[in-house]
Amino acid sequence: MDHSGHGGMRGLLGAYGMTRDGSGTSWQPDSAPMAGIHGSAGEWSTMLHGFATTVYDDQGGPRGDTKTFTASMLMLMGQRQAAGGTLGLRGMVSLDPTMGKGGYPLLFQTGESANGVDPLVDRQHPHDFLMEMAGTYSRPLTDDSSVFVYGGLPGEPALGPPAFMHRFSGMANPEAPLTHHWLDATHITFGVVTLGAVWRDWKIEASSFNGREPDQDRWNIDTGKFDSASVRLTWNPTRHWSLQVSTGRLESPEQLEPEVSVKRTTASATYDAEVAPGHWQATLAWGRNNKDPGATTDGWLLESALRMRKVHTVFARAEHVGKDELFDHDDPLHGRVFEVDKLSIGYQYDFYRMRHATFGVGGLVSGYRYPGELEPAYGNDPVSYMVFIQARLE
Repeated sequence: MDHSGHGGMRGLLGAYGMTRDGSGTSWQPDSAPMAGIHGSAGEWSTMLHGFATTVYDDQGGPRGDTKTFTASMLMLMGQRQAAGGTLGLRGMVSLDPTMGKGGYPLLFQTGESANGVDPLVDRQHPHDFLMEMAGTYSRPLTDDSSVFVYGGLPGEPALGPPAFMHRFSGMANPEAPLTHHWLDATHITFGVVTLGAVWRDWKIEASSFNGREPDQDRWNIDTGKFDSASVRLTWNPTRHWSLQVSTGRLESPEQLEPEVSVKRTTASATYDAEVAPGHWQATLAWGRNNKDPGATTDGWLLESALRMRKVHTVFARAEHVGKDELFDHDDPLHGRVFEVDKLSIGYQYDFYRMRHATFGVGGLVSGYRYPGELEPAYGNDPVSYMVFIQARLE
C-alpha cells in the first residue's frame, strides 16, 4: 500500500474535498483536519484511523464513582470509481464493551440500559463493538451536483451534527457530552438507509431507520424494523463553516420505555480555522427532545479545541440540558425536569510521535450548577476529573 498522501480520495457524496465528510453522511468544515493513514490498494483509495484512550475517572459527590477504563475506535474506509460514480465502504469497531455493561461514571448522564432492566443514570453507556458497517454510492448529475444513497447496519441517519468523537472541537475530550442523547446518540443505529442530493455547498437528505437504541448486548448486531425517519439540511457557506438543521421521529428509542417515542430537532454551527499557533475549532449545537408522551427538554452545547504546534491541545465544553431521568420510578422526584449546567476544561500534551502514531497524556476537570432540590442526591458543588493517556493513528 502507498501511504504517501490522501491517495486521491475525494468527498464520498459529491464534488468536494474529502475533509468535508464527517461521521455517517454528515459534513464538517472543509478546513477541518483529517487524521489517519491515507493510502491506496489497486483502484481503492483508503484511510485507516483510530485511537485508544485509557482513562482514570473520578466523579465527585454522593452519586459519584471512580473507574479506570479504555475507550477505543478503529475505522477503515475505502472508495473507488464505479459505474460513473463513487463507491465508498466504511467499517468501524470499538472495544468499549470491555468496560462492562455499566460503562463509566459520568455525573448527570442518562440514556440506555445497563442490563435491560435498570436504566443507566450518572453513567455513560459503552459503544457497541460494531459502530458502523456502511456503504455509499454517489453519482454526479452535473459538475456541481450529485445524488447519493447510504446504507448501514449499523450506520448513522441524517440527524444531528457529526458525532462528538469525530468533531475536532470535541475529540480531545474523553468524556461524552451530557447532550449526547439530544444531538448525536443515533450515530450507532442498527439499520438505516439515506437518500440525498448535493448542490454546490448544500446537501439535503432523508433517512429511514430503526429507532431503537442499541441494547445492553454490546458485541452483537441488533435487528428491528425501519420505523423512524429524519431529514437534514446542511450548508457549508465557506471552507471554515458548516451549518445544519435536522429533525426526526424516533419510534420507541428506549428499551425500558417502549411506549414512548421522541421527536428530535437539532441545529448546529461549526467553525474551523488555522490560527497563528495551530488549529482551532468550535461547535455550537442545540437539540430538543419532545417525548410522546412525556416532557419536552432542550440541550445546549458549546465546545472548542485549540491545538498548538501539533503538541499542545486545550479544550473546553459548556452544556445546559434539561434532565428528566435522574430518579427511579419509586422516587418522588421521578419525571421532574431539572436544568443542569456543566463546564469541563482540559489539556492534552502529545509527548511522542512516530510515523503513523501519536501518544499523548492529558486531564480535565468538570464543575456543575443545578437546582437546590438536587443537593441531597448530588451534594454541594461536586467536582469531577479525568486523567488519561492516548494513542492515535495519524
